[in-house]
Amino acid sequence: QVQLVESGGGSVQAGGSLRLSCAVSGYTYSGYCMGWFRQAPGKEREGVASIYTAGGNTYYADSVKGRFTISQALAKNTLYLQMNSLKPEDTAMYYCAAGRLYTYDDSRNCRTIDRAGFGYWGQGTQVTVSS
Repeated sequence: QVQLVESGGGSVQAGGSLRLSCAVSGYTYSGYCMGWFRQAPGKEREGVASIYTAGGNTYYADSVKGRFTISQALAKNTLYLQMNSLKPEDTAMYYCAAGRLYTYDDSRNCRTIDRAGFGYWGQGTQVTVSS
């Protein structure tokens, strides 16, 4: 059974940092696309960052480029999101997600951080940034 468990959320002031973690179990971690998404109240869930677990290529939403870094610890089956220079507009529930890479569309969905390509989701961790 696939499980994704996020941790590391919390409340910080603008300009602060947080590191989110996602512990993965129930499948072979390597060979997937892993991603972070977020959803603010009243808004759609949006892609933040993604990574090919095999190879480590990373992709980011324009809104977080230069501030957030996605990384992984393959030996620990763990995904991370380092968030620096946080802004109030980063306030949201953050979700870890995993997607298989079987087809060209799967790869495209990984590169564009499109939720359509992610079939496994965690429960989320709340990030609140105050001004």
